[in-house]
Order: sequence, then structure tokens, then C-alpha cells
Amino acid sequence: MTALHDLTLSDLCRRTKSGELSARSITELMLARIDEHDDTLRAYVLVMGETALAAADRLDRARAAGEPLGALHGVPIALKDLLSTNGVVTTCGTKVLAQWVPELDATVVERLTRAGAVLIGKVKLTEGAFSNHHPEVAAPRNPWHADYWTGVSSSGSGVAVAARLAYGAIGTDTGGSIRFPSAACGVVGLKPTYGRVSRHGVFPLADSLDHIGPMARSVEDVARMLGVLAGHDGNDPTSLRDPVPNYVAACGGGIDGMRIGVDWAYVERGVQAEVVAVVRRALDALRSLGATIVDVELPAYAALVQGWVITCGAECALAHAPHYPSQKSAYGPELAALLDTGRSAPATAYAGLERERERFRADLDTLFTNMDALIAPCMPLLPPTLESMAQRIASTSETADFITFTAPFNYSGHPSLTLPAGITSGGLPEAFQLVGPRLGEAQLLRLGYAFEQARGSIAYP
Repeated sequence: MTALHDLTLSDLCRRTKSGELSARSITELMLARIDEHDDTLRAYVLVMGETALAAADRLDRARAAGEPLGALHGVPIALKDLLSTNGVVTTCGTKVLAQWVPELDATVVERLTRAGAVLIGKVKLTEGAFSNHHPEVAAPRNPWHADYWTGVSSSGSGVAVAARLAYGAIGTDTGGSIRFPSAACGVVGLKPTYGRVSRHGVFPLADSLDHIGPMARSVEDVARMLGVLAGHDGNDPTSLRDPVPNYVAACGGGIDGMRIGVDWAYVERGVQAEVVAVVRRALDALRSLGATIVDVELPAYAALVQGWVITCGAECALAHAPHYPSQKSAYGPELAALLDTGRSAPATAYAGLERERERFRADLDTLFTNMDALIAPCMPLLPPTLESMAQRIASTSETADFITFTAPFNYSGHPSLTLPAGITSGGLPEAFQLVGPRLGEAQLLRLGYAFEQARGSIAYP
């Protein structure tokens, strides 16, 4: 019998709605697991035990009274600690905002609450959602192996979900920060179309690159979460007005005839052989399920990969202008270096990248007229050790190489689904991503669900 903490978010929600399980009992279970394991794993910056239990009790009373129940009824969800939470310290992984208490909830927090989620706590992120945790923060540890990387800024989200310290979590992605921790921690992560999920109340790393999305244990789980998070928000001027489909329903139906593009030069250049093998096996599985595989050529992307630090740095400098450089001593070295880069970047360099963005996006839109998804690695190697990743982050050229499969789609705004593919002989997760057309989340989920069902369960740490 499956242990309660191993249930998927969707299975749990069905049981809480039926009354088989109470929201309070599940919340108590999660709080007990956090108490038992988080001293070692260090995913949480703040556990909201009292408010979570009070919310669970309200949900149980609502069910007993026959009131309508939300899509996430009774499900403990972790919040990345850059989501404004009314009356709750929101540090953004920084020292300069360590005492910041917002007076509003981010739109995604409001929507989770309305859907019946139990907000169990705030999880850690790298400083300001950039490359490294602040020197004074004890970084989360990968539950598969403590010596291995947890995947940039949504690290606490990935660790909490993989280690069964939450049933789902919210991540953000500016250059790979949903995809990297999902791949490194062996969970499903969805970076939606830019504007599909409101950024209102989310402290930015870079406004034009930031995406907010769900991380969970299964494709159905992220589909259920996305259905709650997505939709127009008048408080976010970039929020899309397009109707929100039933993402859970989209998971079924099979994938016969769906077309998946692959650019082998993109997949193989500078990529570890083991990662290329993961993509090949995934394509074989998808082909056996009825998908058609087509060779394509990705539009030129190198300028965006190389220039990402300029776009990110300039927009980050704007977000931190009230604090930087006036409080520079409170910043860690990596984020300070990014801010200095952004403050000194020529306007022509930023403008040139905006022109490259528009060209890449238009060319990619054209490419998607002939396919349903593009397959690619999430990163050019299997989950790296902490030591090797520290060396990469210290090297500008190696950092650029590492975001080859992520940054272009932050610029273009196209959605991406990260899928666990298996476990290496060394006991680490394997993963790949499917990139879709604008607002193509439903077809990504359909493909991902079919692959997941064929792959079978993965034994988590």
C-alpha cells in the first residue's frame, strides 16, 4: 500500500474531497515529515505550521458543511520565498529583504488559497533567484545525494517535492530555474507560456524573462496546479487574456499522430553522451506510443544564450535599485556581480538582444506550425556535483553553455515541460524537456502524461 506521503497531489486531493482523508491529518503528516527531515535537507526557510493547521481545519469544516471544494482541496503546497505573502516575512533569498513583510498576497498565492491548498511554508531560493544562495544561507541538499546540485533558484521547491515535504510547490524560471531543479531532483516541472500565470506580487529577477509555474510529482499534478494558477490578472500588464483549458482532461486521449521535432545538432553539441541517450530513449518511447518524430532546425539562438546575462542583469538592476548599490555590503558576490553587469551594460547591447528575441520568437512560432513539441535536454550533463557546479558558475563561458537549453525559451516565452526519465546507474535522476508552441501547455501535458504512464513509477529517495 502506498504511504500517504508518497501519494501524488492528485490522488491526495481525490481522497480529501471524498472525506477518506482530512486536510488536518495530511497537514499534520507533512509538518511531522518537515520536522523529521528538514534539518538535514534544509528546503524550508519558514514553516507556517499554525496557519497551515488553521487553514486545514477551515477546509475540513467547509467539506462537512457541504460547501463547494476547490481543485487543490486540503493539499499542502510549498511557496518559493519570493512570492509576496500577506503578513509573512518574504526574504527573496536575500539579506537586504530579510525582514520584509508584504501587505498583500501574490496573485498565485490568492489563487492557491481559493482552490483549497494548504500553504505549508516558504522554501529557499538562491539569492534574488540568481545563481547562488546568499553566503549566510544554508543551501538545500539534494535528497538523492547530498553532494549533488539542487538546481539554481527553485532549489527549495525541487527538494521539498522530491523528499515528500510538500505535495507540490511553486517555482519561478528566468533562465532555467524550474527546469534545472526539476531535472536535478527528479520531479515534473512546467514553465508556462509567458503571461499565462500572473507575476503580480512576485519579486522579479528579470521582468521580461520571469515565468511562474508548478512543480510536483506527476504530470497530472502540474496540470491540476496550472489550472488553478493560469488566467488573466488585471494587476499584471503582461497577463494573457486567453481562456484557460481543462489541463487535467488534456492529459488523456493518447498521442497518436502528434509530431515531435528534434534538432540533433542542438541536442548533441557539447552534451554528455548519457544525456543524449536519455533523449533518444524518450523519443523511442514516444514513437512507440504513436508520435511522429521529425527532424527540424532550431532558429539561431547563440546570441541569446551569450547575452542572457545582459538582459537579466539590466532588468535585475532595475528591480534592486532601491537597495543596490546603496546596500552593496548586504549582497553576495554573484548577485552583486550580476547587478554591476546590468548597471554598466550598454543600452545598445540590451536593445540588440531585444531584436534577437523578436526574431527568435517569430522563427520558432513558424517552426511550431509543423510540430506539436520540440524535445531537448534540460541541461548538457547529468546532475552535477556541487563542486563542479561551483566552478561552472564562476566561469561566465561555462554558465552560458549551461543555459543553452533553457534561456532561449525564456526569451521567446514558449512553454516547457520537464519530465523525469529514469534513474542513472549512480542513483541520480535523468530528465528531458518538451517545449511547446505559445499556449501549448495542453499538448505538452498530453505528451508528458503518455510518456509517464509508459515509463512507469520511479523509486524516489
